[in-house]
This record gives sequence, structure tokens and C-alpha cells, in this order.
Amino acid sequence: MTTELEGRTALVTGASRGFGRAIAVALGAAGAHVVGVARDAAPLEDLRAELGGSFTPVAADAADPVVAGKLIDAYRPGLLVLNAGAAPLSRPIQRQTWQTFSRNWDVDVQHVFHWTREALLAPLEPGSLVVALSSGAAVRGSPLSGGYAGAKATIRFIASYAAAESERDGLDIRFVSLLPQLTPVTGLGAAAVAAYAARDGIEVSAFLDRAGPALTAGQAGQAVADLAAGRVKGHGAYLLTAGGLSPAP
Repeated sequence: MTTELEGRTALVTGASRGFGRAIAVALGAAGAHVVGVARDAAPLEDLRAELGGSFTPVAADAADPVVAGKLIDAYRPGLLVLNAGAAPLSRPIQRQTWQTFSRNWDVDVQHVFHWTREALLAPLEPGSLVVALSSGAAVRGSPLSGGYAGAKATIRFIASYAAAESERDGLDIRFVSLLPQLTPVTGLGAAAVAAYAARDGIEVSAFLDRAGPALTAGQAGQAVADLAAGRVKGHGAYLLTAGGLSPAP
């Protein structure tokens, strides 16, 4: 247990499972009061039972622009973690429809756009940090995930554009994008690993052996806590692997 983030309010979208849940746990352990947003109330209540009074659950659609505006006004977070997103359909391009191909644009990108806009308009307090979850697919591509890779690349662009506007207006709000590697520890990642293993004609275990050490949800949570505590700084985008954070190319 540390108290590095004592007195700070952190708002995490997509907090009910996977990386979002691990991020909420890590920030709570570092002393922050965490507001967790997700559509499903039940896992949020489970998380409140685990974290106690340091966690406030909010059952809402993070992609709704009204939700973004209301919650930023209500909680004035000093740390905003934009993690919510949709699971893509794991199929090659010819087996996608426009609706399945564009799903991550409609959910992931739209959600980051709304919250980033509200962070700049409010504005958040000087010294605040906004972390937008992109993906390693933004660099490498993801041919079995429709528009997922392009959507995640756009999230990185949005964070960089917002950082420039913050600097232009002297807001002192830092915007960072985080690009995690593919990992089987989340539901989205497990589905992608299974699809790519099948595409290569190998077992999932063989695919994972070939890929090397897997990023864990706990490592993702600690990476965000490190960014929030100022232990990592100097770049606008970071790759996140099992080996830790490194500047994104």
C-alpha cells in the first residue's frame, strides 16, 4: 500500500473488468479515490465490496456525451483513464460488414473524443492527467479485427491533438496514450489470440509460446499508477508489454 495518490480523484471508464478493473484496483491501492464507470452495475458493486469507501461505482454508458460532461462536472477528476471499448468481431475483412468493421469507431473512438473534449472544455485542474487506452495494434495492425487497429490509432492521435491544445491554452493538462500488447488475460485479448492461432493453424498454447511473456492486468494497472504518480514522464505515447513501459514509435 502507498499513499502517492492520496487526495486525488481518479475516474476510470470500463472499470468493471479486464484492464479497467485492474487500473481501478491499482489506483485505489495508491491512495486515490476511484470513480469507476461501466454499463453493468453488478461487477462494479463487486469492486466496491473489494475497495470499500475508496471506490464510487457509476453504472452508465461511457460513450454517451452527456455522461462524460455530467461526470467530469460532478467529480472533477485529477486523473482520467479512458479505457472503455467494444470487443471487435474476429473475422477477416471480407467477412466483416460496415457495421461490424466500424464498431470500435462508434464506441472506443467516440468515447475518447467526448471525454477528451470535456476535459479541455471544463477544463480539468492544472496538473491533471488523461490516459487514453489505445493498443499495440495501432502500430502493428490487426487484420482479423475490422476497424479496430485504425480506431486505436485514432485514439492515439486524439490524445496528441489534445496535448497540443492544452499547451496552446496553458492548461497544464497532460494527455498520454497507452498501447498495450496483445494478451490473453482479458476477454478481448483471449478472443483475438484464439483467432490468430486458428489463422496460423496452431494451438493457442503454441501461439502464446511464440509470442513470449504475456502482459498481465496487474502490470497494466501498475503502469497507469506509475504514470499518475509521475514516475514515468517525458513522452506522449507508451507501448506497454510484459517488460514494462517504453516510448511508442
